[in-house]
Amino acid sequence: MIKGLSTAGLGQVKDIEQLIQLASENGFGAIDTSGNELNNWVKTKGLEEAKSFLHKHGVIIGSIGLSVEWRGTDEQFKEGLSTLLQDAQIAAAFDCKSCCTYVLPATDQKPAHYMVQATKRLRLCAQILKEYGVKLGLEFVGPHHLRKAWTYPFIWTMQETVEWIDVIGEPNVGLLLDSYHWYTTNGTVEDLLALDPAQITHVHINDAKDIPVVEVLDNDRLYPGEGVIDLNAFLKALSTIGYKGVVAQEILSPEQPQETAEVLAEKSGKAFEGVFSGIEN
Repeated sequence: MIKGLSTAGLGQVKDIEQLIQLASENGFGAIDTSGNELNNWVKTKGLEEAKSFLHKHGVIIGSIGLSVEWRGTDEQFKEGLSTLLQDAQIAAAFDCKSCCTYVLPATDQKPAHYMVQATKRLRLCAQILKEYGVKLGLEFVGPHHLRKAWTYPFIWTMQETVEWIDVIGEPNVGLLLDSYHWYTTNGTVEDLLALDPAQITHVHINDAKDIPVVEVLDNDRLYPGEGVIDLNAFLKALSTIGYKGVVAQEILSPEQPQETAEVLAEKSGKAFEGVFSGIEN
């Protein structure tokens, strides 16, 4: 597995080059970013020089976010498709194979209508990405407080998401598996062992406070190894099924961290060393 770093949990990161340098200096082999960030980087740096910078630091682009607004109006969705096309092209130029989005566990729209609409939209997004060799990862979101944040319940478990992926019906759609959401939905090691690694597009890792699961907040996460999630078992299960992709940090917090990005990146690297200890790559 490839250790990945994102800006989530690093406070103020100046630009993509600083993120790459911080990743390289602290034992990470990948970064998560956005299509917009990559496009802007290429505009100022040039594609070949940007790729050379990554190669020099031993870092790859692990994943980009899905930029198109698939939850909103038809107009918003259609307006975003041209940007999605640009994102797919720039991801392919950097040999990035993953584009991810999250699925909120509740909605104010009537669930049946929302399901049909979202299925059509995400299918189209997947078809565009597929032309450039990029997979679409769907992240189920588990914290209990978000399940009641809107009027109607929606998808919030791994199994439901896997079933929905089958309905979407495109071969390049898979899971963005996040240890936090696995934990808050009472996921088990057996659930992970039942997956085919081809079903996993990307992985996020983080930790949770020692409080009742129903009180765990989405934006109050800990660095790996600081909390109660059995991350060693989580990673061992992924290793056992043969997952070889990126496992990226995603630490969301109520307030911006006060430490520098350098300090937090070093903290992240040591956290990864701890939870990856004994895990076969």
